[in-house]
Amino acid sequence: MTFKPAHLLVVLLATALPAMAQNLAVVNGKAIPSARVDAMVKQLATQGQQDSPQLRAMVKQELINREVLMQEAEKSGIASNPEVKNQLEIARQSLLIRALMVDYVKKNPVSDAEIKAEYDKAKAQAGDKEYHAFHILVEKEDDAKAIISKLKAGAKFEELAKQSKDTGSAAKGGDLDWASPATFVPAFSQAMTGLQKGQFTEVPVKTEFGFHVIKLDDVRASKFPSLEEVKPQIIDGLQQQKVQAFQQNLVKKAKIQ
Repeated sequence: MTFKPAHLLVVLLATALPAMAQNLAVVNGKAIPSARVDAMVKQLATQGQQDSPQLRAMVKQELINREVLMQEAEKSGIASNPEVKNQLEIARQSLLIRALMVDYVKKNPVSDAEIKAEYDKAKAQAGDKEYHAFHILVEKEDDAKAIISKLKAGAKFEELAKQSKDTGSAAKGGDLDWASPATFVPAFSQAMTGLQKGQFTEVPVKTEFGFHVIKLDDVRASKFPSLEEVKPQIIDGLQQQKVQAFQQNLVKKAKIQ
């Protein structure tokens, strides 16, 4: 069977077009795959960019610019620079490790039972009450005792709180806002929950931060969020735990000399 020149051109075009469609552009004879556009658009989507013809046009130009610069970098021999080699290897490691972790999470999803168990655990730890407390934190026990003496003499807690080491609450008169006892270190929590409304601790409370004078303003029933409200955070936390355990297990099994 023989082809006329026109027929031959049609055949050549028919075989060339699919290959051309797979390429974004050809720069100095080197093709840029069209799939690379999709990959970059997908990456930009994680940063809040919306897929659009305008975005794809920008990505196309960016990829062409990169290819031109890459070819120049290779031509200059910069890739053989020891520092550049090290940076390339670090970037390669980071990319592969990230892909490994994404793959691990995909193959080991957090189950509904795990989510519910974590939620119930957090709810139990939070308790059924919230406390509105104030405190004054000082370095020395004698300073805390002096503050307690002044309070007993009628001094205002909010005024004395200005000398607190906890500058965040000091600016608000020592106000720690509403919180569950689990929010605080055990010694602080125990002293706080032992107070009646309006009372302050008559003995300095020692923690790793210093010495506290605590005043309890009010108590109310806890308003714990529903499972659906905190589900995304729980999933994220459990995924991080799984990934960390996976990593630790690999390191433990590795032969390190």
